Amino acid sequence: MSPMKYTQLGRTGLKVSRLVLGTMNFGPQTDEAAGHAIMDAALDAGINFFDTANVYGWGENKGRTESIIGNWFAKGEGRRDKVVLATKVYGNMGADGPAWPNHDKLSAVNIRRAVDASLKRLQTDHIDVYQFHHVDRDTPFDEIWQAIDVLVQQGKILYVGSSNFPGYKIAQANEIAARRGGTIGLVSEQCLYNLAERRAEMEVIPAAQEYGLGVIPWSPLHGGLLGGVLKKEVQGGRRASGRAADALGDPATRAQIQSYEDLLDKHGVEPGEAALAWLLTRPGVTGPIVGPRTAEQLASAVRASELDLSEDLLAALDEIFPGPGPSPEAFAW
Repeated sequence: MSPMKYTQLGRTGLKVSRLVLGTMNFGPQTDEAAGHAIMDAALDAGINFFDTANVYGWGENKGRTESIIGNWFAKGEGRRDKVVLATKVYGNMGADGPAWPNHDKLSAVNIRRAVDASLKRLQTDHIDVYQFHHVDRDTPFDEIWQAIDVLVQQGKILYVGSSNFPGYKIAQANEIAARRGGTIGLVSEQCLYNLAERRAEMEVIPAAQEYGLGVIPWSPLHGGLLGGVLKKEVQGGRRASGRAADALGDPATRAQIQSYEDLLDKHGVEPGEAALAWLLTRPGVTGPIVGPRTAEQLASAVRASELDLSEDLLAALDEIFPGPGPSPEAFAW
C-alpha cells in the first residue's frame, strides 16, 4: 500500500491526512471494541486526523463517542500524540428535549462548560481543532472569540474550525477575529459536499479559500447514494435508507445515479471510491470525512485516496453531476 498523503490544514502549519476518520458510528452502530480496532487500523493506514462531536452517541448516549475515543487514548502507546483530534460544540448535551438555559450553542458560558466536559470524556488535556457545529445566531463573534482566546491561552484548544457555516459567516467570523488581533480565527470548515450536492462550490468553498480555511466535506457519499446503491439493490444487498432512499424516490435522480454507476462500471472503478477520489481533486478540499462501520469500509476509503481519476472520467462525472459554476456568475446572469 502506498503511503498516506498529507496536507496542511488551511493556512496553518498543521499536517493532516487527506482522509479524515469520522467517528459518528462509534457507539450507535459500532461497539467500543470494533471502534478501537478501526482507530488502530486508521493509524496503521497513516490516517492521523480524527473527527468527532460532543453530541455523538445521540439521545441518552450523548458523549458516548468521545468516551470511546478517550478509552482508546488511555491504552497509551502514543495514540494521543499521533492523532490530530477534532471535536465540536453547539448541541444540547442534556436529556432530549429543550436545553436548560445556556446548556447549548456558543455562549462563553457553554463553550467553557462544553470544552471541559469533552476533555474529560476524551481523557486528554487538549483538543487540536475545536469546531463550532453550527452557526449561533444569538451570540456575537466578539464573545465567541474572547472565550476561545482564553481556552487557547489555557492550552485546552489549539485551532478553531466551523461546521455548516455559510460563506458570509466564515467571512464575518474571520474579519472580527482579525479586528481583535491575536485571535487565530477559523482554520477549517466542515460542510456537506459531494458529487450529488455541490452547492458549497458557490459561496462556502470560495470563502474558505479566501480566508485560508481547509474544507472538510462530510457525507462524501451523500448518505450512501454515491456508493453503488442501485448495484447493491440488484444484488440483493443492503437497501437504500435515509438520505439515499429519499433521493431515489425521484425518477430523475434515480436515472442520474444509474448513469453514474454505469459510467464507473465501464471504467472499472468502485462508485464509493470514485466519489471520494473526486473530492480529493477539488480545489480547497483538505480531505473528506469517512465514517467506516467496518475494517473493509476503511480499506476501501484508503484505496480511494490512492485512485487517480482520468481527465475523461472527471469530465464525464461533471456532465452527470454539474456544479453550480463560479460565484457570482452562477446567479448573476
